[in-house]
Amino acid sequence: MRILGKTNIVVNEVGLGGIPIQRVDQNVANKLIDQMEKEKMNFIDTARGYTVSEEMLGLALEGRRHKFILATKSMSRDYESMKRDIEISLSNLKTNYIDLYQLHNVSIGENYEGALLALQEAKKEGKIKHIGITTHSIEVLEKVVDENKFETIQFPYNIVETQAEKVFEKAKRTNIGVIVMKPLAGGAIENAKIAMKFILDNENISVVIPGMESIDQIIENNRIINEELTVQEKKEIDEVRKKYTNNFCRRCGYCMPCAIGINIPLAFLCDGYYQRYNLKEWALTRYNSMKVKASSCIKCGECIKKCPYGLNIPEKLAAVAQLMEGES
Repeated sequence: MRILGKTNIVVNEVGLGGIPIQRVDQNVANKLIDQMEKEKMNFIDTARGYTVSEEMLGLALEGRRHKFILATKSMSRDYESMKRDIEISLSNLKTNYIDLYQLHNVSIGENYEGALLALQEAKKEGKIKHIGITTHSIEVLEKVVDENKFETIQFPYNIVETQAEKVFEKAKRTNIGVIVMKPLAGGAIENAKIAMKFILDNENISVVIPGMESIDQIIENNRIINEELTVQEKKEIDEVRKKYTNNFCRRCGYCMPCAIGINIPLAFLCDGYYQRYNLKEWALTRYNSMKVKASSCIKCGECIKKCPYGLNIPEKLAAVAQLMEGES
């Protein structure tokens, strides 16, 4: 068990990421929560944007809500929208309080003061207990940790995406809880065991939230909590890094802004959800909401110059367009 920063909530080191709940039926969702209870895994993270995830978890948690730490999040950025989302989440999750409500997927330069005010009011009213923030941008992460406005941060961290390690150290020093998403790099890392052991080896992490959709996954992820990495596993980690170092978008945002307005990180994120998460319909909906699609790329090459990992972004965008727009 670890402490979730200044919230002082005691959490099992492995929690449930709620994205895959969209892929299962209610009976399976109930069984997943049954197994979590048996394993004494107590942290659940979902979101308003995960279609039916909140509703299904709400039904699965009836009669045992008090045994779990429940976190959700919203993309709302203004006061009224966030107030509405908080009420919807409370209703969906069938509870009168949410342990952690997070501003979801904040990008560079976004104004979220109105939404934050709504969260602060809800906290005073007892509807939510703590306030956090999630982002894929290292620049945003550094800023929020420096400002120390939030009780928790949520950021991708895995064998390939280690850019936040120094920020996690600072967060630990300032008592900000660290929640890790994308432990398998969006499904790119095939060996889940070494991926999880690598993350849990970091003492600055509070909780990691792999998306789990089977009882076996819950049992296996909980079993490895006290296992140390072997020499062979460390070699495998090095091999994974070599494979993806120059071939993986970390959604850092340094390629932005695009000359013609493509949200490059979002395009790659949708592609990952489509190909590796088996969430095709949801990924297509998110992709089709983009004002400028990947196919609009003019191959100016400016993004390549700005990418710290040397990715051939126009080439990758062409592949995304072929897959996503061919399916649309």
